[in-house]
Amino acid sequence: MFENLTDRFDSILKRIKSRGRLTEEDIDEISRDIRVALLEADVALPVVQDFVNRVKERCRGEELSKSLTPAQQVIKYVNEELINILGGSQLKITYAPKPPTIILLAGLQGSGKTTTVAKLGRWFKQQGRHPLLVGADLARPAAVEQLKVLGAEIGVAVFSEPTDPVSVARKGVAEAIRVGRDLVIIDTAGRLSIDEVLMEEVRQVSKAVNPHYTFLVIDAMTGQDAVNTAKAFHETLELDGIILTKVDGDARGGAALSVKQIVGKPIAFVATGERVNELETFYPDRMASRILGMGDVLSLIEKAETEVDQNVSAKALERMRSGHFSLDDFYDQLQQMKKMGPLQGLVSMLPGMPKEVRNANIDDADIVRIEAIITSMTAEERDNPQILNGSRRSRIANGSGTSVTDVNNLLKQFNEMQKLFKSPGLMNQLMKSPAMRKKKNSSKGRRTKR
Repeated sequence: MFENLTDRFDSILKRIKSRGRLTEEDIDEISRDIRVALLEADVALPVVQDFVNRVKERCRGEELSKSLTPAQQVIKYVNEELINILGGSQLKITYAPKPPTIILLAGLQGSGKTTTVAKLGRWFKQQGRHPLLVGADLARPAAVEQLKVLGAEIGVAVFSEPTDPVSVARKGVAEAIRVGRDLVIIDTAGRLSIDEVLMEEVRQVSKAVNPHYTFLVIDAMTGQDAVNTAKAFHETLELDGIILTKVDGDARGGAALSVKQIVGKPIAFVATGERVNELETFYPDRMASRILGMGDVLSLIEKAETEVDQNVSAKALERMRSGHFSLDDFYDQLQQMKKMGPLQGLVSMLPGMPKEVRNANIDDADIVRIEAIITSMTAEERDNPQILNGSRRSRIANGSGTSVTDVNNLLKQFNEMQKLFKSPGLMNQLMKSPAMRKKKNSSKGRRTKR
């Protein structure tokens, strides 16, 4: 998401870094370039005008004229204004003092609403909650069945019955109270376009259950249409927030940059892929940092802490420190990395990545190829790759459906990685990781018991 805008901002800001004091003409040029960049990103015109005017006004202020690094000051202004239009601060969920907390999802058909219900269920389960999913979308064939399949995948119960949406929603809340669930997430029917029947149905469901939060699920790839949809639903439902889906397929990001200013409601979550674990809390400051190519290390760490098996990581780090990191260990780490989502998304979170790397077509099929090569080796070969002579490499290539060149490239990369792990500076940083902190703490606990 935001790839095009990131490239444009990168070009604009790189151009002014080489300049000293910024003239009035420089400020006008920067403003024009930012305006074009935002319009090309499909940001709503009123939002573009407001953003550019604020940046321009701040650039003409006294603070910039006194700055020794005016280019850095402009970057600071742009970053702060991006945070502002993205919502300012993260939407924090407050749970009902008397459970269950009720969350209602609405949206058009095809926006990914039912999948988002399951993603939210998984997210709240990770927060220590005990959700119940309610399938009140009785209009779309197999919608309830889809929710049941997803519920089974994440280990969360689903309630529904073939009556009517209002009855299902009301009975779903009653069922949550009966079985002791502290959170209810209700899926509702969508339509291919906004119509009065859809609005009335959602309105009646909302009235029946009186939700604590109503989230609108919108497809980020529809750009300004998504913003118009949000406006229409907000007039009917009094939304509390927006959930943007399919952001991994949207290179422009116009919906994300427009919706808060136009609708007045923040983005609560973003879905970064189709899998149930690909849902992120939306942080305006972190997203602004990504847009400006400064990465998002905090989100990367959080993703690693929730998705990666810390015991596996700690074991690998111990083996790195001991100097014997095998291809088996490398294979295990690949499996952990796959849990964190597509490689392209992980790269976008790394700060200071060159444009060429950031925009490279990083194919997850490369991991599949590496896995095939490693699993075609014997246990001895994985533990000691130095024994891999020409005939062994040829056998591995044939067995994995790859070429000898692919095998050689993997072994070369693995050797380089081993050299890197011997660096004292890197090892000191790795030993401060969450996995090693957890291992040290558990070791202390065992020593104390003895």
